[in-house]
Amino acid sequence: MDTGHPRSPRPRRFRPHSGAAGALAAGVVLFLALGAPGGTAPEDFGGPPSATGRPGAEEHEQPPGAGAEDGAGAPVRVSVDRVGLTAQVVPVGVEDDGGAEVPEDPRLVGWYRFGPAPGAPAGSAVLMGHVDAHTGALGEFARLYDVREGDRVTVERDAAESVHYRITGRETVAREALPEWTFRRDGDPVLTLITCAPPYTADGGYRNNVVVTAVPEDG
Repeated sequence: MDTGHPRSPRPRRFRPHSGAAGALAAGVVLFLALGAPGGTAPEDFGGPPSATGRPGAEEHEQPPGAGAEDGAGAPVRVSVDRVGLTAQVVPVGVEDDGGAEVPEDPRLVGWYRFGPAPGAPAGSAVLMGHVDAHTGALGEFARLYDVREGDRVTVERDAAESVHYRITGRETVAREALPEWTFRRDGDPVLTLITCAPPYTADGGYRNNVVVTAVPEDG
């Protein structure tokens, strides 16, 4: 549930879809489909984006929807044509326990609406999505496993022109240890795309996150 608190979520609490009784089998389907035998996370490349600003903090709080109030426009769709990724984007907020919300539907992607919007002049615009569903169906962000450095990301926006980014890096991190810059609200602009990664445990779900970063194409 979205508490409506205009705070940065606790990055370490981002929890992608944990699945249900058949989720382990779903994970196997995922890895076969993505050509990652043995249930391994995708290979890392590139490095974290340079950030001249600090991570988001209480003193940098913004009101709900503030990310879209600087003329950036709220995101409505994200796509990476080379890997066939295309997904509707919906705004999300913070769960009661302080973790970031993620849309239940794996076909949807959530934009963290208390932070910058894609196209904003500063900060990390965060989009989050599930890698699969309880049924074993792949989520749109499963395609992040196949992106390469230089791939173009297009974000369509409400009442504003689309913005374009180039992917610069992908790294796999422990679910409880997302980088501090993930939800920052200042510093160089970056688009941050997050989904989950193995290993998978029946009692705890996916243990890692895949974090893909992209910089403005004209930057």
